[in-house]
Amino acid sequence: MGQTLQCISPIDGTLFAERLTLSPDAARQAARQARQAQLEWAARPLQERIDRVLAGIAAVGEMNEVIVPELAQMMGRPVRYGGEFGGFEERGRHMASIAQQALADIMVGDDPGLKRYIKRVPHGVVLVVAPWNYPYMTAINSVAPALIAGNSVLLKHATQTLLVGERMAQAFHAAGVPEAVFQSVFLDHATTATLIAEGTFDFINFTGSVNAGRTLEQAAAGTFTGMALELGGKDPGYVMEDADLDAAVATLIDAAMFNSGQCCCGIERIYVHESLFDAFVEKAVALVEGYRLGNPLEETTDIGPMAHVRFAAEVRAQIDEAVAAGATAHIATKPQDDGGAYLTPQILTDVTHDMRVMRDESFGPVVGIMPVANDAEAIRLMNDSPFGLTASLWTPDVARAQHIGDQLQTGTVFLNRADYLDPALCWTGCKDTGRGGSLSVIGYHNLTRPKSYYLQAPSG
Repeated sequence: MGQTLQCISPIDGTLFAERLTLSPDAARQAARQARQAQLEWAARPLQERIDRVLAGIAAVGEMNEVIVPELAQMMGRPVRYGGEFGGFEERGRHMASIAQQALADIMVGDDPGLKRYIKRVPHGVVLVVAPWNYPYMTAINSVAPALIAGNSVLLKHATQTLLVGERMAQAFHAAGVPEAVFQSVFLDHATTATLIAEGTFDFINFTGSVNAGRTLEQAAAGTFTGMALELGGKDPGYVMEDADLDAAVATLIDAAMFNSGQCCCGIERIYVHESLFDAFVEKAVALVEGYRLGNPLEETTDIGPMAHVRFAAEVRAQIDEAVAAGATAHIATKPQDDGGAYLTPQILTDVTHDMRVMRDESFGPVVGIMPVANDAEAIRLMNDSPFGLTASLWTPDVARAQHIGDQLQTGTVFLNRADYLDPALCWTGCKDTGRGGSLSVIGYHNLTRPKSYYLQAPSG
């Protein structure tokens, strides 16, 4: 008998869904079935795999009216934002559109009597471990290209969004992807670690915390299993003296607060040129003061509860520690703040990098804002972090932004926007943010391996 996974709704603390985990033997059987089915799936024409994945994506869209309130129940995002299907479809369709090119043979010579080329071949069985904060969009980043490339996929979704994997599997199976090729599996941590240590999977794509990523690496030690890891982030924004102030405030504060701050590439610290600092803070405070905190099932709610009480407790602790150390909190506690999952979004000034709120991942609706004198100071502070996922620069001077971006330790540089994932670009990071990359042509390269052919005709 497996353990019971429970999704507790942040709306009211009640049990929303529960599922039994697979036993180790049942999990091994699921992986064996995936391995057996993968060979036949990979042998199908590429266009057929593309078509079936696209049909699966469309089938998820047909569920959207059910999915949107379900997400609000599971992780607290307000229904007014309409769920994730727009980004889910954009990413999946882009990966489908580039598949023929990305997976094409690389011809390196076609001389008389000699043919040389490199194929991209699927790894085999891919384990995708997806997070709860954007449960559909993060999952499709790997699921779509892995299936299109000819892999079979076991999707282990976060307990907080327990039903997402089931929804995706239901849609893809209805679209003709074989059940054994794409499986939603409920696994506890011990069983997952055991299967990884046994070399059950040929590749693992994980999005989650640094500690969880470290645990997966330790489990895989000695198996030589390939991994792509997207872990923590502490993404900075830098507003230069010539920036469009209103656009910078609107975009950066939205990037800090949307989804209750629970975004992988959300803005967690902002550096503003000293000439604009006071005006930036004034506008940012006015914006956040107008947010309506409340039940995510109500259309008037701008910001819902955090996904779990323990996540909100960590953000409160960081805020309290910062204020005790001299930071200024600008947003008065909102009436709906219950001391639990419902948390007042907060703007802090008089912060320093000695405070956890400017160094540790917050993953909640809080942002610290600091003045800087010049680009050099901003670059030093932006790089003063154990993480490196994205950075957002604000200036009309593209050349200046490129020069600064070249000096930043980050996976993506944005200019005059933030908190967006372009599926044509590689989604990647550095330092404790992880390794590898998803989406783009490089995403296909990570989900396949190169296989070289040297074909020489007999002489004579």
